Order: sequence, then C-alpha cells, then structure tokens
Amino acid sequence: MSIRAAIMTEPHAPLEIWDLDDPVLEPGSVLLETVASEVCGTDVHLHEGRLSGVPFPIVPGHVSIGRILESSGVTEDAVGQPIAPGDLATFYDVHEACYACYHCLVARQPNRCAERRVYGITYSAHEGPLGGWAERIYLKPGVRIMKLPEQLTPDDVIGGGCGLFTGFGAVERSGLEMGDTVVVQGSGPVGLSAAAFAALRGAGLVIVIGAPRARLELATDLGADMVLALHDDSMEQRRERVHEVTTGRGADVVIEASGNPAAIPEGLDLLRAGGTYVVAGHYTDTGGVEINPHVDINRKHADVRGQWGTDFRHVVRALSLLAKHKNRLPFAKVIGGRYRLDQANEALKDVASLAVTKAIITPN
Repeated sequence: MSIRAAIMTEPHAPLEIWDLDDPVLEPGSVLLETVASEVCGTDVHLHEGRLSGVPFPIVPGHVSIGRILESSGVTEDAVGQPIAPGDLATFYDVHEACYACYHCLVARQPNRCAERRVYGITYSAHEGPLGGWAERIYLKPGVRIMKLPEQLTPDDVIGGGCGLFTGFGAVERSGLEMGDTVVVQGSGPVGLSAAAFAALRGAGLVIVIGAPRARLELATDLGADMVLALHDDSMEQRRERVHEVTTGRGADVVIEASGNPAAIPEGLDLLRAGGTYVVAGHYTDTGGVEINPHVDINRKHADVRGQWGTDFRHVVRALSLLAKHKNRLPFAKVIGGRYRLDQANEALKDVASLAVTKAIITPN
C-alpha cells in the first residue's frame, strides 16, 4: 500500500503529490496516521531556498500530530507513558544526534550536533515518509514520541506548532524574572507563544510588536498586555511608548521572534541597560543588518543570546503547561486555514503572505 505525500522537489518549484512506499517497521519504530501537520515560516524559507544542506526532494512538515497505527515493540512514550494503537501523539522532530561529540556530551547542546537530522527538513523523500505532509509518518527507532495529554485536542497543540516549543525555549533562555517588562518582536506563532509563556511565567508587562491586526488580537487573547502595530506606529513612536511604561528605562527582556533583520537594532534600542535580548526568529538566513557594538551592546551592558531550535525538554514542559493552563493558552484560535495535501502550494502562499497565522495540512 502506498502513502500519498506532498513533495517539495526543489526551491521555488510547485509542490507535487507523490506515492511513497509504506515502510516496513524496524524494531523500535512507530507508524502514525497523520491528523495534522503545520505549515510554518521555516517551510516557506525552505521553499525559498534559504536553508542550506536540504536534501531535496523532501516531505515537509516537522511538527505534526498523528494517531498511532502500529508500532514495533514500542509500548511507552519518551517519558514513560503507556501508548497503544489509537492514541494521539506528537514527536520531537530532531533525531539522530550522535551523543558522542563535544556539543552533545560537553556543551549539552545536541541541537548543535553536526549529525542531527530533522523530520521534514533534512530527510529526503527517497528515504520514506519522514515529514508530516503525508498520509502517514514513519517514526524511526529512537525518535522521541510524546502521547498527547488527554486534556488536549490536536488543534490545541498544532495551533502553536513548532512556535509553541520555540517560544517556550526563548522565554526559558531569557531568564525572565517575575515582574519583568517583556517586549516580543513579532506576532507570528513564535512571537505569540513567547508572549503567552512570558505572561504565564509572571512577567509584569508583556508588549507585542507586530502585524497584521488580527495577529495582535491573538496576542491579546494569549496574554499580551499591550500591542503596538508595526505599520501604524513609527519606530520612534514605539520607542516612546515602551519608555513611557518603563519610566524611561526600556524593557528588561526583549525577544526577537520576527525573522526580520531590521528588528534587531530596534530590539536592542528598546532594551534597558543590563537587560537580556534573545534572538529566536532567525532560524534561516534572511540577511545582515548594521548595529553599533558600542552603543547597542557594550555600553548598554546587554546580554545577547541566540535560541536556535528547541530541545526535547521544551516539548515536554510546554505540553505540560498547555494541558494545565489550556484556558489561558487558546492556541487552537491561531489556526487560520486547513488544507488538503493537494492544496499545499496554496497553504505555503497563504503563510508567506500573512493571509493566515497558522496553516495546517490535514492529509486524511
């Protein structure tokens, strides 16, 4: 039996529908029936050729929800919960880190391991259904699977998508303390998640800068106290507003979640002296920008940190908080469009144009 999948054959080319072979399950593997897979900004960047080393053709879709169809000797998820056919699950998209190199063993940063593979990004379609834009997803032995908490629906999770975990990781990386003023640059899925978890962590004030207006309304629903419209307010007006509510100091924490290089100088300018700036939105190369190291970083005594991707702990902890605080974290609202496999090109176009905040592929 074959598996229908939407295939990204190369950058800029229209996606095609292929039939892939049903995998033969290896010991320790799991086969999921795809319930929903997200279309995120990274998928748009993949299609634009902004990420190097991608083994086209690929099956996109690195964060997905599926129903367990069968497994080969797998009776528990990665944290010890029993799993069985019919259960809803997600999985950590990063796989095959070597756990023998410096980054894995010493730096404890397996997301920087040179051997790591990522579902929907660094596996070729010729290797099998190793991405979410397919009727079924093959989870190779060792992939960390997580059973969905029973309180959560697939929409609750996929509405956040990879942004759910990246935003969580960015807030953790910031070292945010209770009562801090936080500015989030960007109102896409990563920015919305960062704002939500900053509020949940105890920020005294959460300010989101973004566009369009519908996304700012979502930011308010998810915990933002103030929103500043990117196209309605000038950079100087945004600066004045942030300084007004911080008695001239600037924000304690600024999280960049826009993916736009132009956000970096503004973010550093909005940061108070001694504050922390986390860059989480530049997973792919969108170009450079000019900053003044003396004014923007050194004299300001700024703590500048990168957050590239996520660790498995972010998946576990974000899902735990999402299950506990479902009413405060209505990520299902973020879903703006549902698309069949044969509508994948339309989904990419809608995400790229900001016509929807979160698009999901529903193959079945």
